[in-house]
Amino acid sequence: FGLLYVGLQARPNPIGAGVLVLDLDGTVVEQPSAPDTAELLAGGQRLREFGLRELVAALDEARDDDRVKAVALDLDGFLGGGQTALGDLGAALDRLRKAGKPVLAYAAGYSDDGYQLAAHASEVWMHPLGAVVIAGPGAQRLYYKGLLDKLGVTANVYRVGTYKAAVEPFTRSDMSPEARENYQALAGALLETWREDVRKARPAAAIDGYMRNPVAAMDASGGDLGKAALAARLVDKLGERRAFEARLAELGGEDRGQQGGYKSIELGDYLADAVDLTPNGPIGIVTVAGEIVDGKARLGTAGGDSIAQAIEKGLRDDGLKALVVRVDSPGGSVLASERIRQALLAARDRRIPVVVSMANVAASGGYWVSTAGDFVFAEPSTITGSIGVFGILPSFEGSMAKLGLGADGVKTTPLSGEPDIFHGPGPEADRLIQAGVNGVYRNFLAIVAQARRKSPAEIDRIAQGRVWDGGSARQLGLVDAFGGLDEAIAKAAELARLGDERGVRYLERPKSLTEQVLGMLAGQEESDSRPADALAALAPAPEWRLRAAIADLRSILSGPSIQVRCLECGPATPAPTPASGGERGFAEVLLGWLSR
Repeated sequence: FGLLYVGLQARPNPIGAGVLVLDLDGTVVEQPSAPDTAELLAGGQRLREFGLRELVAALDEARDDDRVKAVALDLDGFLGGGQTALGDLGAALDRLRKAGKPVLAYAAGYSDDGYQLAAHASEVWMHPLGAVVIAGPGAQRLYYKGLLDKLGVTANVYRVGTYKAAVEPFTRSDMSPEARENYQALAGALLETWREDVRKARPAAAIDGYMRNPVAAMDASGGDLGKAALAARLVDKLGERRAFEARLAELGGEDRGQQGGYKSIELGDYLADAVDLTPNGPIGIVTVAGEIVDGKARLGTAGGDSIAQAIEKGLRDDGLKALVVRVDSPGGSVLASERIRQALLAARDRRIPVVVSMANVAASGGYWVSTAGDFVFAEPSTITGSIGVFGILPSFEGSMAKLGLGADGVKTTPLSGEPDIFHGPGPEADRLIQAGVNGVYRNFLAIVAQARRKSPAEIDRIAQGRVWDGGSARQLGLVDAFGGLDEAIAKAAELARLGDERGVRYLERPKSLTEQVLGMLAGQEESDSRPADALAALAPAPEWRLRAAIADLRSILSGPSIQVRCLECGPATPAPTPASGGERGFAEVLLGWLSR
């Protein structure tokens, strides 16, 4: 049944002339995650994920494809993708427009990520009752100290780094002054790179004045948010979806038999028909996306063994001449990060150059992996650094008292039964764990110092767990140059002396039959995150944000004891489905009891 299903679904529909539709109802990611059986059987909804690689490849192929008359960006339900990824996607749209192909964007309302992408369109459409609201970087994050106190859970924290704020949600109810200083500087830098991208893509838009005083812009238009955006030239047309579809029919041809009444080309059909998704060039591309975890993991999560084995398999192929490592990860396990780094160093030992391309985030463990590169590229909007180490061990002495439970036993050594989750770690265990954290930090400094040709003391001054934007990281010498994946590929070809050769291959585990079937089934069950109105578009999917925060809480409490991870860089993994199964930890059980 599985083979038959895959065969039927994998057969693309015939491609005719028309409008290539990018209905981005979800998020843009570096590597889409694969659903698992429990997720599917539980009947939970998943946010749709669109691979940046596939989107860019489709747009570049469409430039010279006479069948593609225009491209439509349907951004209703678009939940973002990070400044760096959207900058890459916007650049692909710019190349398409330069080739003479119109690009049209439509949404009920635009916020930061959606407008950054829409600004690269030749025509920006919006519903007459819609609005453009630019909030800029900056958001609230959850602090769990009060909740843990109510549950009687103690978060035993071990850390190194003045700015290692990943542990603060477990020890405080608000942001520390050091963390606030770091995040304010980072948010300011990211806002400036966002503005530069939008101003370059849409120079006629009065974006600065509109951002400074949106209420004045609204008042000048009689309280009409749509007209305010039109007056500021942020959008070109106000119209219902039917009017937008009529415009697409003008460009791509009318077809009353198709939804929308115009000749359309679905993204999946176009990828299957026109784009080579399994190239076999001499430059291998390794993707480190999502949380870095020990062992093997599904695509979308950076399993240390999975990635290292993919690299090692590639090295056994004599046709591999260079490696490009695309990093989009806030880090995670120390051992898994080192496992990947060692695999990359093995490639360098064989005189295969390694070039790193940082995407949205390459922090903590993501930066640890990046130190293996001969050359490191980042974008000004990349979030990197966070060179610090922490560990968290929960203990439940307060919970035991609340539940009337006791625990007792015997010891033969000071470390018997340690770490003691019922009474809290003993003093000997505390000292040993902190020493382990200190040792990992010293090793981290040494690795970075050797890679960046600086002393450990110099790195320590700019490390301390502080998070940097790509522009600051370049000034500090943490990266070598600005550039994206294309620049990294060109540099790898230069270092490997490949001349004009730019052919690539992707070193990643191929999807199994089970994963293909689950992916297709999940694609039919994925949630429709399309907003019901403009205001919903401005604050999309609050439920998913809450789930992501809870997922991070769960993963940090159940993860490795010592981690190189940047929680403040955003969620590392997609939120679980509401009905997903699996074993529950003690803290989660307590949370369930409390919520009854």
